[in-house]
Amino acid sequence: MFAPYASQPAQSRGRLYPEEESVFRSCYQRDRDRIIHASAFRRLKHKTQVFIEHEGDYFRTRLTHSIEVAQVARTIAGALKLNPELTEAVALAHDLGHPPFGHTGEDALHDLMAPYGGFDHNAQAIRIVTNLERTYAEWDGLNLTWDCLEGIAKHNGPVVGEVPIALAEYNQRHDLELHTHASAEAQVAALSDDIAYNNHDLHDGLRAELFSTDELAELPILRDCFGEVDRRYPGLNYYRRRHEALRRFFGVLVEDVINVTRANLSRVDPASVTDVREAGQMMARFSGGVWSDLKVIREFLFHRMYRAPEVVVTRSKVTQIVRDLFPLFMQQTDLLPKQWRKDVEAVSGDEIALARIVCDYISGMTDRFAIVEHARLTGQEPEPGLRASGPGHIRYEERLKNG
Repeated sequence: MFAPYASQPAQSRGRLYPEEESVFRSCYQRDRDRIIHASAFRRLKHKTQVFIEHEGDYFRTRLTHSIEVAQVARTIAGALKLNPELTEAVALAHDLGHPPFGHTGEDALHDLMAPYGGFDHNAQAIRIVTNLERTYAEWDGLNLTWDCLEGIAKHNGPVVGEVPIALAEYNQRHDLELHTHASAEAQVAALSDDIAYNNHDLHDGLRAELFSTDELAELPILRDCFGEVDRRYPGLNYYRRRHEALRRFFGVLVEDVINVTRANLSRVDPASVTDVREAGQMMARFSGGVWSDLKVIREFLFHRMYRAPEVVVTRSKVTQIVRDLFPLFMQQTDLLPKQWRKDVEAVSGDEIALARIVCDYISGMTDRFAIVEHARLTGQEPEPGLRASGPGHIRYEERLKNG
């Protein structure tokens, strides 16, 4: 049922630590299931996309985004006769390395880690699934297949230039062939990420009233989508109208990727997944016209949403939280939880290794936990608009009291 260039479980390159295979799940299904059950995946529920996690129940979080990406990825993989389980596993894992507060938190951590090798969320995802998830008896990490790890590391293309330290360290143990492209499944997961966030950022920006439906209706692609809705449903109320238009926008992107990727695969005619990796080009792409239109939409979102005055103010506040926590833990390692102090003792005197441990801890925090921890450790009340609330806040307070 799969295309010749699809990833086949029977031809997987296996795991770093050999395991007995399951009798009822393929190796890629096991990868997917391990990712879903990982604590890092659950924490995505309280990590932000653009808005701080508690600003509204309807805004996307990293968890809902990852689920949406996986849904799109499975659809495209099915249309192209690729392996849906591997595609889904890479899609679900692609954001595991994001720190609290979205790209704002990542920028802050990267600056703080500059003397120690920097911070990269893709490399951090590899570090999480190969080291920081520590629940199995025989190894650290999830012991995912080479195929899945390759997809997480290279879904955006070959890793060229300076390789992030977290990725380079693992690659020395388990060569992921960073100079080549990833499988078609991983490439589809990457494009599905683009489709999902381009669509839901428009939804979230409308809900936050950072721009209007009328303004969206003037953007490329969306102009035609709104026009089709108005012709088919004249007089439709504004909420249903914009939802129908964005639903069509979503469909345009999915169909474009399927058509272009299918044409690329037909033209190159790879006979195996190895041929895809060594093709020297990405198979999964948008068409030139759609890509140009998306750049216009992204420019609109950049100015009207990502750099909206109220968002910029919040970015400044949460950046300060990360900047305060990092030196605090570096100077007072006894403030770290007990299970982290063992790692600190093991790297005694190695400042770079200590910084990586502190970075691991902070990057694993959720938005609300970072806010609560910052208030507790600094004695400062959270800035207006950053107060964590609800049952999760109570549980964190209990956890802090109990050490």
